[in-house]
Amino acid sequence: MIINIIAKELNVRPQQVAAAVQLIDEGSTIPFIARYRKEVTEGLDDTQLRTLDTRLTYLRELDDRRQSILKSIKEQEKLTPELEREILDADSKTRLEDLYLPFKRKRRTKGQIAIEAGIEPLADLLWTQPENNPEDAAQSYIDADNGFADTKAVLDGARAILMERMAEDANLLEKVRNYLTTNAELSSKMVDGQEHAGEKFKDYFEHNEKLTRVPSHRALAMLRGRNEGFLQLSINADPNQEEGVRGSYCEIIIANHYGITLGSQPADLWRKQVISWAWRIKILMHMETELMGALKERSENEAIDVFATNLKDLLMAAPAGLKTTLGLDPGLRTGTKVAVVDATGKVLATDTIYPNQPHNQIAKSAHTIETLIKKHNVDLIAIGNGTASRETDAFVGDLLKQSGLSATKIIVSEAGASVYSASELAAKEFPDLDVSIRCAVCIGGRWQGRLAGLVKIDPRPIGVGQ
Repeated sequence: MIINIIAKELNVRPQQVAAAVQLIDEGSTIPFIARYRKEVTEGLDDTQLRTLDTRLTYLRELDDRRQSILKSIKEQEKLTPELEREILDADSKTRLEDLYLPFKRKRRTKGQIAIEAGIEPLADLLWTQPENNPEDAAQSYIDADNGFADTKAVLDGARAILMERMAEDANLLEKVRNYLTTNAELSSKMVDGQEHAGEKFKDYFEHNEKLTRVPSHRALAMLRGRNEGFLQLSINADPNQEEGVRGSYCEIIIANHYGITLGSQPADLWRKQVISWAWRIKILMHMETELMGALKERSENEAIDVFATNLKDLLMAAPAGLKTTLGLDPGLRTGTKVAVVDATGKVLATDTIYPNQPHNQIAKSAHTIETLIKKHNVDLIAIGNGTASRETDAFVGDLLKQSGLSATKIIVSEAGASVYSASELAAKEFPDLDVSIRCAVCIGGRWQGRLAGLVKIDPRPIGVGQ
């Protein structure tokens, strides 16, 4: 069945999918299959194979969960032919979990306590026959020994039974989820008293945006603001509702799902309250958690894709080549660190100059750089783009103009250089160099060949993502 589903999604023959699945199960990787087993899969390309592998994993996990759920419900002796068919037909994990909700083992709820006290017939009576007066009908269910000492407690119990029933109705949840996915907005507000501490999140102190259109960078920023205690996030189910209108359109969805028409019958006010409470207290909270989780997952995946694309472009950028390079890690008070690296990456010379504020040793610094360039035949000058980068760039430009030297200068991103310079790998590679000098070596080596320099650094500090 899984093979047929994947074959249909990829628009290929089941035999091709079956062959690829067999190779994957035998331990073959996707690149290996795409490159060396084309004749076995009858031409499936790498994109098709990656999709196949992802869907195979998902559908197998789905099937394992399906069997686990069927077993659990069978053990409870509650598996009907209709329910079994719905579970077997479920095509997503979300749908499967919705169907399993009523049968999950959980702590005793208000609804279960009310059922045990025999109040369920009252709940069904008032729900299906609104001509009955709730207060009068509840009189015969008063049971002080079980905690239902008056009609209010009895009616609260009946309401809890119906609310829990709605919150576990898979078909209702699917309708509400579809509506919210299409229409709901993500609402962000400032936590009271955090306007100064959370200033970096001020763009989201009063922000509303359609859930389906929130870009990953804004979603992650708002989620971070919530995690740090500066923002409150919520799902606005009715963004287009006129001011002053009470209730939600989702309450109408619930009423229509059960064929409920609210009028002036004695139990209609109570039934309306049941629907409203079920929506606000049970279903909305469940959906908000689910939709926020889905937004977070989608945003993180998009952020990872952006990071991967940018990192690949950075790593694969054309290198300057095997040329002697002078790396400069700019600074003010602590000076600018200098390192000359030959074509093979070997460190030829290091120094520290002070051409910027507050020292302003321009002439002495220029003499040091000019001497190094001439002595080691420097072709390239790589300047880090951190603190004092512009001042150092101007200093080097003036030096090259006045001296007539032919070296080429370039501003280089130093993202991750500090992390590398203090790493165990850098300590082993340059044990005799100070951490700050290693940073200049890293900047020079990075311009010679970005891939060779950047592969030494954990991807996270390179700064090419969100």
